[in-house]
Amino acid sequence: MIRINNLNKSFNGKTVLTDISVTFEPGKTNLIIGRSGSGKTVLLKSIVGLNEIDSGEIWYNDILFNKLDFEGKKEIRKEMGMLFQGSALFDSLTVEQNVRFPLDMFTEKSLEEKTERVNFCLKRVNILNANTLFPSELSGGMKKRVAIARAISLNPKYLFCDEPNSGLDPLTAILIDELIKEITEEYSMTTIVNTHDMNSVMEIGEKIVFISEGVKCWEGNKHQILNSDCNTLNDFVFANALAKKLKQEPD
Repeated sequence: MIRINNLNKSFNGKTVLTDISVTFEPGKTNLIIGRSGSGKTVLLKSIVGLNEIDSGEIWYNDILFNKLDFEGKKEIRKEMGMLFQGSALFDSLTVEQNVRFPLDMFTEKSLEEKTERVNFCLKRVNILNANTLFPSELSGGMKKRVAIARAISLNPKYLFCDEPNSGLDPLTAILIDELIKEITEEYSMTTIVNTHDMNSVMEIGEKIVFISEGVKCWEGNKHQILNSDCNTLNDFVFANALAKKLKQEPD
């Protein structure tokens, strides 16, 4: 579980996040949604410690993360998996080397043990016979799957996904959403997904937090979101639905 209490963050005197309080639960896909510039990426970066917050608390279970020193935060980060926007695979490393990277960095396992774990993770995301390929030889969907395999290589308690469907076609995006949800349930991870994709919201949104102009305006689940009395949220949902319809219409 990750619990945020009264989080505030500003840059150069400009307030970006105001008094954010929310709990993200294990075994569920927790989504942070909002328009570009709403503050959702800053919130995600703050939760993982890439941004120092101005005030408030970030709890990982019973540990107050934002008050830890560098070594203390490093220990918690060993329990984190990260799926970056654009996958962020290392171009010069093979699929196997990319997935093994966190194991090389954070463990003392033998090469045989690490290779066994790599193969397990690749099989789990349905990537077979691709160990020696380079990222340039993979499709967008395969890159995402390899990135997910890397994210779960350390068997993390916490999984963070930043716009996991960015650049993917709708069918592949659905498959990636389903994979994230399956892995979350299977390993009972606390998964936080940062997205503006309403397809993802309606597919896997078990816990949804809507951020607008740095303020948490609404929280609920995918069954409640279409009946919200929050006008700002309704405008966001409508804009997404309209944009999707316009994309589907022929020129």
